[in-house]
Amino acid sequence: MRRLALAQRVSTGLAGGLFALGTLVALPSAPALPAGAAQTATGYWEVAADGGIFSFGDATFHGSMGGTHLDAPVVGMAATPDGKGYWLVASDGGVFAFGDAAFYGSAATLTLRTPIVGITATPDGHGYWEVAADGGVFAFGDAGFYGSWRDRNPQSGTTGPPWPIIGLVSSPDGRGYTLADRSGMGGYVFGDGDTCRAGPEGGPYSAVYIAVAAAADSSGTSCWVASFDGGVFTGGSAQFYGSMGGHNLEKPIVDMALTPDGGGYWLAASDGGIFAFGDAGFQGSMGGTALNAPVVGMAAT
Repeated sequence: MRRLALAQRVSTGLAGGLFALGTLVALPSAPALPAGAAQTATGYWEVAADGGIFSFGDATFHGSMGGTHLDAPVVGMAATPDGKGYWLVASDGGVFAFGDAAFYGSAATLTLRTPIVGITATPDGHGYWEVAADGGVFAFGDAGFYGSWRDRNPQSGTTGPPWPIIGLVSSPDGRGYTLADRSGMGGYVFGDGDTCRAGPEGGPYSAVYIAVAAAADSSGTSCWVASFDGGVFTGGSAQFYGSMGGHNLEKPIVDMALTPDGGGYWLAASDGGIFAFGDAGFQGSMGGTALNAPVVGMAAT
């Protein structure tokens, strides 16, 4: 588990543009790539609470909810496996599909105990899960339901988990998932979900409740957790490629995304800033641009 290192930061962008280029600032002592390794050409999207989408690199803009009245703010996004579409999810469970992302249903018509906090696509892209802050899981399309926090804790009544859930990580074959909470990842495993553990001070059930995002590679044996202050924590066989822990951030980190080979990752801040590590290539950001609403999530192609 490590968290202190340096990265690359974008400080400027093209105001209002769907594609933004920025000034790359290389901070000293950033971890170098292995000899012969190259940064990926992968792109990524940032999504704002008002449904606005900002595309970078090879990520194509397929549409957004920006400028459209929403009943509840957008809280996250997920990309299709081929990177030619994406879903946005709102805190009331509403799902908005763009590009080749099909709409399979949503939790918007349900009475939710707590807000939805994220959406995760199945490995084949023919379904998705929504997850709520109390650990509720809602499955659509070919996404299977393998349980929720409340199923494991029926005696809890109306009480939710000790710490709010922040996301759901699918197993490699989609036949299970792991819920991550503010203390890390690995405490709540369903189906054949990943048992990889990562988080502040050693993983789930930590006394430090700062995690904001979790991710695992295609093998399910490597996992990463990001904290609001830019720290990155590793579990299993995951490599640490750097973080913004210990550095002054203008705005907190809100999400992270892995490169396809798991050899790097990006962190996204609420002001649109992007920090790239490992083989994650920096393609631009909305950092330094006046936004109508804060960035709440990101996804990679």
